[in-house]
This record gives sequence, structure tokens and C-alpha cells, in this order.
Amino acid sequence: MRRLVVAVAVLAGMVSLASPASAVPRLTLPPPTGSYPVGSTDLHLVDQARKDPWVPTGPRELMVSMFYPALLPIGPRRPYLTLAEAKMFLAGSGLPDIDPARVAGARTSARVDTPPLPGKRALVVLSPGFNKPRTTLTGLAEDLASKGFVVAVIGHNYEAFGTGFPDGHVTDCVACGSDSTLLPPVRAADVSFVLDALTRASSPWSRLIDRTRIGMAGHSIGGYSTPAAMVADQRIRAGADLDGRLWSPIPASGIDRPFLLLGRESEYTPAGPDTTWAANWPNLTGWKRWISVAAAVHPSFTDVGVLGEQLGLREPGALDGERGMQLTRAYVSAFFDKHLRGGRQPLLDGPVAANPEIKFWN
Repeated sequence: MRRLVVAVAVLAGMVSLASPASAVPRLTLPPPTGSYPVGSTDLHLVDQARKDPWVPTGPRELMVSMFYPALLPIGPRRPYLTLAEAKMFLAGSGLPDIDPARVAGARTSARVDTPPLPGKRALVVLSPGFNKPRTTLTGLAEDLASKGFVVAVIGHNYEAFGTGFPDGHVTDCVACGSDSTLLPPVRAADVSFVLDALTRASSPWSRLIDRTRIGMAGHSIGGYSTPAAMVADQRIRAGADLDGRLWSPIPASGIDRPFLLLGRESEYTPAGPDTTWAANWPNLTGWKRWISVAAAVHPSFTDVGVLGEQLGLREPGALDGERGMQLTRAYVSAFFDKHLRGGRQPLLDGPVAANPEIKFWN
């Protein structure tokens, strides 16, 4: 039985604007903007060669959500999460008063197990932020799939509040409170294992994935784990960091493959509070862009900004949640189209009038 991991979070300090739960409309993600219908399925993968680093009594187990261009928009819509996962995630996020059934009922666009469009396509791996379930990247994953990419969203076990498995058990964030610098090598190993599993000849996904066109993007810790994964695995041809500090330095030998830094303007500018992007910038030796988004907050690059607002939770002065998702989708998909498919993407050449929130720093 395929299961889905929870997804919706809000930052501490957000201001409640909510009416009673009964008056709030159903939570909904913006529909994807590409031309293909989207299919989705979940995979339970077990790495028998590696003990779990957080609970070393057994092998490393991962849940991975696959999104892909579909032949037709048929079948049930993908559930956002289970009730058990929602309860654990809301409790872990300090939001026990929100009805988990409302979050569990969030509406997505992907259709469960609908047949994929034949043909090999570029693969994008997505890694979520720390303590955030993989489904917080559903809006981005659906959009990439609607534009012709195959997408694998990795649930890094014991690193999120609420990861459900096919037998019904749900794991908690055992790694919460650990040193964050321990995470990139764990996630890099997770990514390599997932790539092995998806591209081996015996995998049905090998018929849909062009193994010469693989990219990775992550949010927060998932973002700063992306360089580590690229250093460890040359199959990753392009990488993107969405609002994640680069606490783990990029080696002096550098990364010569394309890289995108996309973050909030309040944090990630050359003169901003963060110093890790500027320190690592010289070691990105290939094509690169450093882009900031005015008024964005940490959740603006995930579903959290959109769904949090619908729950009546919004950080004062923050960029509108749907606008944050719109910009994230546009620049991330443009980046991977350019570097994995050779598309012409003038959006990446500099500011455009339609996106006044965007600033280029390279």
C-alpha cells in the first residue's frame, strides 16, 4: 500500500488571521503551469548496504514520491498526507490546535498511479528542509512534472516530523536537535542510493529516466546538502539551493557544473546576514546565478507559504504565498530546462519587469 508523507508547516512567530476552522475553505495547492497532466506514486526503498545513521538498529529506509508527465489526467488525486502523519507533523511544529483532518484534505493536482507518458526524460531530485516532510515540495514537483521532467522527492527518514511507511508505522524526527553539519553526507548518500535504485536496468523507472540528464534541488538543509551530493555523485549535472545556508563548505576544488542560489533578500545578499553564500561563491566554477527574492521568507519557496496562509497563519510583511510559489517554480524550472534540456531561458539572464521582486547578484 502506497502512503504519503505529511506536508504543511509554519514558522514560529507567524500571526494568526484565521476564522474558525469550519469557515476556512479546503486547502489547495495552485495548479501546475505546464502542459502535461501529472501522475504520482510512492516508493519504499531499503538500502541493505547501509545502517540508518539516526537509528542504527536496521538498514536505511526511505520513502520517495515520484511525479511524472502522464498520458491522461485519470485516477484519484494524490492525497497530501495521512491523518496520522498530519497529527505528528502539526504536533512537532507546535501547532496542535490545527485540525489535522483539514491539512490531510489538502487538494493536489497529481493523479495516483496513472500511466506515465512514454519516453526518457530528465530527472530532478528534490530534498526538503530539516524536520519538513517531503510533501512540502509537492507544488514544485507537480509543476516540474507538468513541464516534462520526472521528479523524485526524497523523504529522508528520521529527519522529519511524520514519515509514513506502507506497513502503517510513522517515524518521528529522531535527528532533530542534532548538529546540522551531520546532515549533508547522510543526504548525499540517500541521493546516490535513490539514483542507483531508479536507474538500474531492472527498475521500471529506467525506461522513463535519461541517466545523462539528472539535476537536484533542495530547500533549506536540502539546499545546502545539494553541493555535497554533487561532489559525491558526478551524475548530478546541475544543482539548486533554495534558501539554504552553505554551512558545509564547497571544496576548494570546486563544482564546475551549473548551480543556482535562490533565496530571500533579507538574508541572502552579498551584504546580508548570511556569509556562507559569498564565501562559497568562488568555488562554484561553472555557470552560476545568485538570485534574491524581495519580501520572501523561509517558507516562500515551498508549499508552506501557500498552505500556511490558507490556514490563517502568515508572517507579517511576507511575500504572498502563491507569488512565492510562482517565482520559485518559474526560476527553478527555467534553470533545469536550460541545463538539462538545452532550453533557451532569458529569464535567467537578468531582471525582468514582470518580476520586480527578483534581484541578480552575480
